[in-house]
Amino acid sequence: MTIYLGVLILTELILLGLILHVVNYTGFTKGQKTWYLLTFAAIMFCAAAEYAVHCGYYDPKWSTALTILTVIQFSIAPLLSVLFAGALGLNHQALAAILVLGFNLIIETSSAPFGSIFYFDDKGYHRGILFAAYEVLYILSLVYLIISLCIVGRNFKHRDVVTIIMIPVIIVAGIIPMTVAEIHITYLSIAMCSALCYIYYNDLVQQDITCDLVKEKENVTRIQEHTILGLSNIIENRDMETGEHITRTSTYVKRLAECARDENVYRDVIDDKFISRLYALSPMHDVGKIIVSDTILRKPGRLTKEEYEEMKKHAEAGGRIVREVLNGITDEDYVSFAADIATYHHERWDGSGYPKGLMKEEIPLSARFMAIADVYDALVSKRCYKEAMSPEDAFYEIEIESGTHFDPSLVEVLLKHKEIFENV
Repeated sequence: MTIYLGVLILTELILLGLILHVVNYTGFTKGQKTWYLLTFAAIMFCAAAEYAVHCGYYDPKWSTALTILTVIQFSIAPLLSVLFAGALGLNHQALAAILVLGFNLIIETSSAPFGSIFYFDDKGYHRGILFAAYEVLYILSLVYLIISLCIVGRNFKHRDVVTIIMIPVIIVAGIIPMTVAEIHITYLSIAMCSALCYIYYNDLVQQDITCDLVKEKENVTRIQEHTILGLSNIIENRDMETGEHITRTSTYVKRLAECARDENVYRDVIDDKFISRLYALSPMHDVGKIIVSDTILRKPGRLTKEEYEEMKKHAEAGGRIVREVLNGITDEDYVSFAADIATYHHERWDGSGYPKGLMKEEIPLSARFMAIADVYDALVSKRCYKEAMSPEDAFYEIEIESGTHFDPSLVEVLLKHKEIFENV
């Protein structure tokens, strides 16, 4: 009996822990909390009632009280699965609970005077000839719980089959010792299964929330990309271009970055996230041209010194515009990455570029990629003031500028993989 008391205390503590968690957990609605509290309180009552009957301190004068206690226990035990189904969020469980409890109470109350399901005599508790009816109700209750868990798993788009299988295994493991060796650990196993079901449900909720957050993030990313592309196309069209320039340069930087990663160039910086951002944000490299007048932007010939100075202002303005457009709708790292491309893609490796005159690795890596892609596309494209250059001649020009205009490490990667630009 000392062991049995220990089992009871352990069972009650497990359920008390679950109750305290439910009370303090903010992720449940008031209705869900009520269902969970009813479930765990019912198990606590049943475990205590069973101990009162089998604790070894039986006195015949308590038989009437113990009969009433057992009727309530036997009526509630098959109801536990319905209570849990309500906690799991399944509909119409309140009505099911009333019907099941009412049915069980009628069966247990009507049979109690005859001792057909159970009875007490001078020696204590005994099972009646119809005790199997209670066992059938109990088994049906277990099946109902398993079905409820499967339905919940389907509703949440996830299902942990191992957890569902383990629930009947644990309960059966608790029933067998009581049947074979009269070791009463049934409600301990039910308490363990309650904890397992509770964890299972919370895990489903968290997985569903995570999926929703991922989808939401993907939607926000798509909106950002469409905004970036749309704004960039507007700028390109002002520059009398078709918009193909931003498409080509985006492809150039992506492929060049992928080759650099494969060659272990700047391996501490270039990863999938870097490449993805570089590809998505490179269309904004010339967004600052929105401040440049059409007279300068569409001039067919060479710009004067004064006009060139005005044109140069687009780099710094681009960074400022990017921050104004993206701030508040995405994280700071994303905004800074985009601003770096717009602001610094005209910087030169030797420090003679603009707007800040940065040198070598002071220039953000994203802008160094953009510089090569932008110049290459300008060289091989026909403009109203020049003819298109052949790819080989463009590669030669970039090679000459390696170490002065361009990052020599990136130029080396480009020259080893010329086909990445030639096939765009």
